[in-house]
Amino acid sequence: MPTMTGASAGTHVRGVMMLADRWWTLVLRGVAAVIFGILTFLAPGASLFALVLLFGAYAIANGVINLVLAARTPAGEPRWGSLVFESIASIVAGALTLFWPGITALVLLFVIAGWAIATGIAQVVAAVRLRKQIRGEWLLALAGVLSVAFGVLLLLFPGAGALAVVIWIGAYAIVIGALLIALGVRLRSWGRSSTREAPPGAVPVTR
Repeated sequence: MPTMTGASAGTHVRGVMMLADRWWTLVLRGVAAVIFGILTFLAPGASLFALVLLFGAYAIANGVINLVLAARTPAGEPRWGSLVFESIASIVAGALTLFWPGITALVLLFVIAGWAIATGIAQVVAAVRLRKQIRGEWLLALAGVLSVAFGVLLLLFPGAGALAVVIWIGAYAIVIGALLIALGVRLRSWGRSSTREAPPGAVPVTR
């Protein structure tokens, strides 16, 4: 099995430290998701147009935050391709809903399902990259798995009532938001530790 060199391992840990330094981006994404979820619960009977605006704004904000995080990666550090992928998926989904005023409820459901699956896969990939460096990466993995499951649920039951779908979306957003906030707080604590080093055994020696 190939061995990870000290240089490559060190580079990867620095990449994780960079993510820890920007823990607030995860918290910001989580807060945006929770607000989106709460708004859907406060007005479950809102029109399709209102739901489109809410989802479009949230998806674009989520994508932009991730894109900024990826773009600000220092030269020579890993670019976190999963973040870029998630950013593009979110921005495309948000723009598609906002700039398609005549979108139907069924098409919107498919857009949200596709977005949830794409971003969920990206989150799982990111969690796999973090698993050897910090504790709490399971929060991101869980968020990714729930996103994929939510997307699949929407695809399997496209005929569910509009109110049921809105409730699903609201609950999903609140749970995912809470997980991202919790991960952000964990990264903040890890990044501000006195050693700022990965815990013993955190850097993989073999693959």
